[in-house]
Parts: sequence; structure tokens; C-alpha cells
Amino acid sequence: MAVMELCEAAAYYKEKGLTLWDQMLRIYEKYGYYKEDLVSVTMKGIDGAEKIRRILADMRSDPPRQIGDFKVLALRDYQAGIRQDLVTGKKTPTGLPESNVLYFELERSAWCCVRPSGTEPKVKYYMGVKEDSLKSASEALEGLKRAVTGF
Repeated sequence: MAVMELCEAAAYYKEKGLTLWDQMLRIYEKYGYYKEDLVSVTMKGIDGAEKIRRILADMRSDPPRQIGDFKVLALRDYQAGIRQDLVTGKKTPTGLPESNVLYFELERSAWCCVRPSGTEPKVKYYMGVKEDSLKSASEALEGLKRAVTGF
């Protein structure tokens, strides 16, 4: 079914003098360029497991106010079930199940999520950015990746 819908969209935009790629670029220009990535850091052995535990504990007790070029606006701690606005200090419940996950809401619609792997000795950093161009989105994401690997 999806192939037929894609063909219909291609025919529709062809009548308007556009390709699907042209229309996709128009959508990006209207709504922004989003890029996401994942960084996994392996920490083997008993020391590694303790390091991973300590990274998350430190981030919980003293959340970063800045990650790379991005100011941290809020922290969602799914283990505690709390979202804390780091600007006002206001705390609200997440309403979601308990999990060892920290989600940082960053300025300019960027975000970073940290959690230990459930199957490997790794800490995983998921992140995303939204910018006005593909180039600036790529640069912002690379900067965010460098910043999280510094934790």
C-alpha cells in the first residue's frame, strides 16, 4: 500500500512541477532540519559497571546546566518519576513507568537521553537537534556528540 501512496504523491507533485525531493526540502524549510544519533560508550568489568552507575547518579544529583553549546532547560528523571524545570525549579510528575533513564530537554528543541544498556556494559547517549539548515543541524549534532562523550 505504501508504494502506491508514494507513487500518487510523486504524480501529484509532478503536476506541480516538483519532485518528491523538492517537496521534502520545502517541508524541511518550513519545519526545520532534524538530526538524531546515538553514542554508546563501553565500560567493561566491575569498574565499568560502577562507572556507569556513578555517571547516572552524578547526573541525577547535580544535573549539567549546559551540554555542549546547549543550555539545559529541564531534566526528566524516569527513575524518580519527576520532570524538573531547571530554570524555575518546578517539579512535576512524568506519569510514566520507572526506568533508569535521564532525558535532558535542551534549548532550540534539542535533547539528550542517557541510560545504561540492559544487555551490555555500556552507557548510551541518544540525542537530537533541530536547526534551520542541514549543515547547521549536522554541526550542532556533532558538537552535542562530542559534549556527551566528555561525561
